[in-house]
Amino acid sequence: MKKFAIAGIQLNAKNGDNLDSMTSQIKKTMDRYPWVQMILFGELCTFGTKLGAAQPMPGVAENHFCSLAKQHKIWLLPGSLYEMEDGNIYNTAPVINPDGEVVTRHRKIYPFEPYETGVHNGHQHTVFDIPEVGRFGVSICYDMWFPETVRALSYLGAEVILHPTLTNTIDRDLELSIARSSAITNQCYFIDINSCGELANGKSLVIGPEGDVIHQSGTEQEQIPVILDLDRVSYTREHGTLGLGQPLKSFRDLKIEYPQYQSKKIQGSFENLGKLIKPGQI
Repeated sequence: MKKFAIAGIQLNAKNGDNLDSMTSQIKKTMDRYPWVQMILFGELCTFGTKLGAAQPMPGVAENHFCSLAKQHKIWLLPGSLYEMEDGNIYNTAPVINPDGEVVTRHRKIYPFEPYETGVHNGHQHTVFDIPEVGRFGVSICYDMWFPETVRALSYLGAEVILHPTLTNTIDRDLELSIARSSAITNQCYFIDINSCGELANGKSLVIGPEGDVIHQSGTEQEQIPVILDLDRVSYTREHGTLGLGQPLKSFRDLKIEYPQYQSKKIQGSFENLGKLIKPGQI
């Protein structure tokens, strides 16, 4: 069996510099769970939501995380940070291997407009391989509200979706249903890690490839170590969810052109939705 151990850390984070807290939590997690092979934090966990904290990548913060990954011999996805490149800001999640090397970076495809203003969108779906384990995909927060993003990752072979998020609003329970649906419809593990405290409202979630809730957090700081079995993904995709539906095979085999993808120009009823702005009073 292809087993892999991941610890999500639901950090009690302030909307500011949390680098020392993250460093401490990594050490505490590895001291308590030395068998963990990857650690995952929530979106914008390092410095919060202030655009002024944006750094280039590679940069000081990312280099620090590279050192921690190498020190503890783990894969590390430290949530995301605001990245500055050529005067543009992106919401970017680096993926660091146990040698302290950045193997890829995912830029958030859908910034949370019209609230996450001043942030450019990424243009790539991000997957990476862990040798002798499997293929992982990266998605950030609002990305998952667009089912095309997770389907693209599964189409590219992702068996586990790593999903750092930052939610501190009333729609957190809606996100939990989206996360679970994403796992079910793509027959993959979905690991949705939020922060808590001042920055966010917690309720991190780990879901199996048949939609089963492996763990759901409350609203306090928590270490979430889980062992994934990637052979289970292969079995579910081959034999069906609960021995029934095989949606990825049906998606593959049905010859149909979806109207929303036939042109780069969005047409149909979407044209009448109005501008993407903050809503006013009713």
